[in-house]
Amino acid sequence: MTVPNSETEGLDPRPLHARIAADLRDEIMSGSLAPGAKLPSTTQLKARFDASNATIQKAVQLLKDEGLAVGRAGAAVTVRENRQRTVRPARSLAGTEDGGAYPWLAEVAERGAAARSTLLSVETVMVAGDVAEALGCPEGSRAVCRRQLISINDEPAELVSSYYPPDIADGTPLAEPRRIRGGTPTLLAGLGFPPRRSVDRVSARVATQKQYTSLRLPGDLPVLRTLRTVYGDGGRPVEVTVMVKAGHLYELRYEFTPE
Repeated sequence: MTVPNSETEGLDPRPLHARIAADLRDEIMSGSLAPGAKLPSTTQLKARFDASNATIQKAVQLLKDEGLAVGRAGAAVTVRENRQRTVRPARSLAGTEDGGAYPWLAEVAERGAAARSTLLSVETVMVAGDVAEALGCPEGSRAVCRRQLISINDEPAELVSSYYPPDIADGTPLAEPRRIRGGTPTLLAGLGFPPRRSVDRVSARVATQKQYTSLRLPGDLPVLRTLRTVYGDGGRPVEVTVMVKAGHLYELRYEFTPE
């Protein structure tokens, strides 16, 4: 473990309590401090970071506010159980034939959590930027957009905005303000546009105002933004989705097979 000193402190302009929280946050996210484990005591942290009692308390409070640690007066502060969630992007590409739970929802349930999707809106919008580029259309073109909020254990977890070319979506359940039985992969296949390949572009960004409030972010933390393009036959884009998650609570897991 690295102890801040006068040489390294000059490289990081953040207040000391924020830097201490950042180091502890990394240890929680990497598993060095496992779920249910006690955080080092205030005395230990004071010695490690050469900080005052008040500074340590402010750092620990940040972790509590972020939902990474729990504790009450007079009791040890512990790492919250099941806070870091691993997302397997490939799982979200699969639909379900029998109308049962989507694979990714079932995977969350297997880990002892309850997940649900709330449909926020379905509307025709004008696309721009990387969404228009991914759809392969000029800026200002129309697309059907379905927006959802994913919650886990009644906490907002992810904002999802999915865009569809009008010639695919118009007159279909994609353009209707209701949930889609079996998920969009199943529906797209039924419409004659089976998903064949998916490409993800993942970046870390500062949250927008809407993302900050919708995800109930506790502070100035980054979000993970995934721009996913799903291709059908002939390499045509049939769906473009923007997914935004709280960056301090998630990791993405990709698995590859050597060609």
